[in-house]
Amino acid sequence: MVALGSCVLFLWQLPAAGAPDEVSQHEIRYLLTQLETSGCEFFRNGDWYDARRARQHIQRKYAWLVKRDLVASTEQFIERAASGSSRSGEPYLVRCEQGEAMPSADWLTNELTRLRNDAAASGAD
Repeated sequence: MVALGSCVLFLWQLPAAGAPDEVSQHEIRYLLTQLETSGCEFFRNGDWYDARRARQHIQRKYAWLVKRDLVASTEQFIERAASGSSRSGEPYLVRCEQGEAMPSADWLTNELTRLRNDAAASGAD
């Protein structure tokens, strides 16, 4: 019960952000799809989950935040929905192909950078 109260208090303190614009919505959908199809494992609150379950969890958390106007950008999505547990405060981790686990925020930011670089390169042609 204390953890739930802490979670609500933390989220209550976040400033309202509005709704994500079309570009951010596209990027967020892309990141969720990349995670789900990555074959990576996702660590949350002491357990490893497959990428499909990771997407489901993050998508539910994202939807909750959007309903409350707490995510307006892709960076806020990563920070508020996909970086760590609001229950335990522990960071989420991603591990691909039995490699080293890394913070999910880093993994998602790398994927976002790749998407934006690819978009910039294709727009420069």
